[in-house]
Amino acid sequence: MRFSREEYLDLMTFQPPRRQMFVELFGPLVGLEEEWRAQGATEDEINLTAFDWDYVEVVRCGGVTGLRGGYEPVLLEDTAEYRIERDELGRTMKLPKGFATIALPLDFPVKDWDSWLKVKSWYEYSDERIDWQAVERAKAAQAQGALVVASIPGAFDTPRELMGDALACACYYEQPDLMMDILQTLSDTAFRVLEQISERLVIDQLSVHEDMAGKAGPLIGPRQVRKFIKPYFSRIWDMLSSRGTKIFDMDSDGNMMPVLDAFLECGLNSMHPMEPAAGMDIVEIRKKYGNRLAMRGGIDKHVLRSSKDAIRAELEYKLQPFMQQGGIAFGLDHRIPNGTPLENYRYYVKLGRELLGLPPLDGKSRGWRRMAF
Repeated sequence: MRFSREEYLDLMTFQPPRRQMFVELFGPLVGLEEEWRAQGATEDEINLTAFDWDYVEVVRCGGVTGLRGGYEPVLLEDTAEYRIERDELGRTMKLPKGFATIALPLDFPVKDWDSWLKVKSWYEYSDERIDWQAVERAKAAQAQGALVVASIPGAFDTPRELMGDALACACYYEQPDLMMDILQTLSDTAFRVLEQISERLVIDQLSVHEDMAGKAGPLIGPRQVRKFIKPYFSRIWDMLSSRGTKIFDMDSDGNMMPVLDAFLECGLNSMHPMEPAAGMDIVEIRKKYGNRLAMRGGIDKHVLRSSKDAIRAELEYKLQPFMQQGGIAFGLDHRIPNGTPLENYRYYVKLGRELLGLPPLDGKSRGWRRMAF
């Protein structure tokens, strides 16, 4: 079912929900489609529309706040096993075929001040960052029920893309002025772009991608968040929220609990995908934070490869009545994993709809949009 902008905003800001939202955030991993076809899946099941997932139409605000410029990507090697190319940052990127969806960098462009200054202009403000025709299209789409989303570059994600994990983490201690300059550049550009756009258009959601944690926890602590990231995030959020923006959402896998309080201080009020395998238990998080944090996801994707009893136990726990008071779009915590039996997925959808009080699938309604934005 398609949610309107107003319905989605009401749900995710803890207004009494008209109905619960049951979503698929990311879709299948590479290779699952072939597995399901061998198990007799229809093409509508393969493309997920047969499951009539809930969604909201999303439109971008018309501004570019992150990388703009760089090198022309060049294919370096393409074999049956992998693909290697040089990307817009000049990094050598390797993508193993058949199971990976994201290429991994083998090198990085920034190591110190001199190398940062060579790429800094790609992140600085210019008037060309705003497409005013796209802004008007977003305004028209919003009037038809679409959610307007603005993205800002991640405060951890951008340095790690430029430097790699190890050097980015060391930079907070060994080159703090460099880290501050990177984040100030991101802040200045994002502020100038979104300040102008938000004068003509209400931005509904501010989004940031970080992916800064694993099962053991985040790669930086609350001290770094408060000192380096908070000035950037708070500056953008304070301006946008004063102009009607309702949601500030972060995308990060892994265990974010050690830094969650610090990010809430930055204005964050929504997060996905809430990975159970890393200790992100949405029930316990809701008990702790109440309506301070909306969530998307939170259902353990790995349980789908187990038994129907395990699926029922997971859903009865995560979809309990206490959790159905708004502020959550229920869904898997990331892509549907390979090895998920089609019959288990069908059972998951059917049972989830029952527990959420949604009507059974009628075989006619078709809906799915990627709900990670």
